[in-house]
Amino acid sequence: MSTPPTTDDPQIESLRLGPDDPRYHAVVVGWLRSAIFFAIVYPVVGILFAALANPSASNAMRVTWRLAAWLVCAVAFAAHLGYEHFRLRSSPVRAALHVSVAVALGAFALAVWVNVHAHWSAASHQSPLAPLALVVFPAVTGVPAFVVAFVAGIKSDE
Repeated sequence: MSTPPTTDDPQIESLRLGPDDPRYHAVVVGWLRSAIFFAIVYPVVGILFAALANPSASNAMRVTWRLAAWLVCAVAFAAHLGYEHFRLRSSPVRAALHVSVAVALGAFALAVWVNVHAHWSAASHQSPLAPLALVVFPAVTGVPAFVVAFVAGIKSDE
């Protein structure tokens, strides 16, 4: 009986090993742990920088805080993609999927925060479209994140 061919992709090898093998657990837990970590980082950065931007005296300073939040999130995105690609040695598709899941989960958490904050804040009027953010935020961030991560993964393999 011949053994199945091996591959350099630990994600694929982990599927062949089965859930009882410790290497399988390390691969699955590795990407899931990092996805959850970054899914928490994105909304925390957004909320923190929004809190810093709101009391700003000038519009220019408010814009500066918002751009700083984008920069921090871009660095987090690049770090997550690098971890997936170089540390976990995920294929470009798998790395893009894992990174985009984290982005979409982070966007969902931010949408939950938007709805909860609007409900609790002093504003007496919550937009009837606010619950739509629970679907729209993950879609408009997760899909582009997948495309960017996939292209970056392909380019880094060249």
